[in-house]
Amino acid sequence: MDANVDIAVIDYGMGNLRSVSRALEHVAPGAVVAVTADPDVILRAGRVVFPGVGAMAACMQELQQRGLVEAVREAAATKPFLGICLGMQMLFEYSEEGDAAGLGILPGRVLRFAEAAMFDNHHDRLKVPHMGWNEVHQAVPHALWRGIADETRFYFVHSYYVEAGRPELVSGYSLYPFPFACAVAAGNIFAVQFHPEKSQTAGLALLANFAAWDGITAAVPSADLHSEYSL
Repeated sequence: MDANVDIAVIDYGMGNLRSVSRALEHVAPGAVVAVTADPDVILRAGRVVFPGVGAMAACMQELQQRGLVEAVREAAATKPFLGICLGMQMLFEYSEEGDAAGLGILPGRVLRFAEAAMFDNHHDRLKVPHMGWNEVHQAVPHALWRGIADETRFYFVHSYYVEAGRPELVSGYSLYPFPFACAVAAGNIFAVQFHPEKSQTAGLALLANFAAWDGITAAVPSADLHSEYSL
């Protein structure tokens, strides 16, 4: 494996790895993008993407079996880090799905959409999983929102959502039917519940922003966003 990997996409046997890597190669044609299960490659990479679909318990088992747990934790502590879908949920402490522990990098838990709450304003039942396009409300300015209008629609596929332990972690939220965190940010970490690799122009813009992000500059001073999100 090339030692000069610019963006490592973590391969633990779950997720749309090739779709994510192809999207990154498209938006950052000069970057070396590697889908890898090698902890050393992940730790040498300039940036790391943690994608995924499925259940937290199975994900943790795969990470442990492949010797990736500490590499993921160190990457999340030291370099620009993007979590996608399950890769976002895994950053938190606990999931109701399988009564499973997460990586505990961020405070909070992952909950299932409760059937009793799944009705829209017309009293029609909403389906779980939440699947399809939904508006994302940008709660705070961030470099990864650069060039993406507030309330832009992204593509979702999930039955569980993050309840962040601190409201300041929430960088974006969606309504289904209540507000839930669909993007979180903390230092060099940015993570999203939706799939940018499936979200056409807006998703590619977010991935391009990540490919150029230094992991330090979070705020976009020109943004004028106001959050209605509350825990």
